[in-house]
Amino acid sequence: MRRTLRVLPDAEAELQSAAVWYEGKRRGLGVEFVALVDQALQAIVENPQVFAIWLPNRPYRKHPLKRFPYVVFFAVDSAAVEIVAIAHAKRRPGYWLGRRG
Repeated sequence: MRRTLRVLPDAEAELQSAAVWYEGKRRGLGVEFVALVDQALQAIVENPQVFAIWLPNRPYRKHPLKRFPYVVFFAVDSAAVEIVAIAHAKRRPGYWLGRRG
């Protein structure tokens, strides 16, 4: 069963902010970051259960990105995958825990 993908506005804002930052570091790098996140979202929607559970007592799974120090955190139910955060792997762990769409 293919699930619907929902990206919370805060996660979308994180994506845009990081892309702008990377683009400022080197032309084209922000575009590469967005492309990698798009690939990650496709993989998550296709088979969300293959990604590790973030913490045993939390309903979130994680997909760490290759090449960039970011993690896509998401929740899964029978109908949808909800992207909760696109977070830097080393900054403020769990700051996004209060989010739900």
